[in-house]
Amino acid sequence: MKHMAAYLMLVLGGNESPTADDVSKALSSVGVEADSEQLNKLISELEGKDLSEILESGSDLLAKFGSGGGGGGGGGGGGGGDAAEEVKEEEEEVEEAPPATDMFGGGDGGDY
Repeated sequence: MKHMAAYLMLVLGGNESPTADDVSKALSSVGVEADSEQLNKLISELEGKDLSEILESGSDLLAKFGSGGGGGGGGGGGGGGDAAEEVKEEEEEVEEAPPATDMFGGGDGGDY
């Protein structure tokens, strides 16, 4: 995967057909060691092929799998109406504040 990522970054950077040496240099510049066997296999598989066609065919293959599961995201949709009703109920339950008194409990305002 690291080899493919470096290859794609080199292509995006303007190198239309990176060599194994180009990919190795890119990886080593960020402290990653390339596996020459895997890298050479990748380069040979991509040699002479148009990258945009490869990506498009891969996208078509992924589309065949379908979106499938997607589980977990749809469960919270039904509770929306209840939340609005709860807010209304809370607003109705607002209590009036007790009359203001001084710090010692008296409200006559006299001198102490």
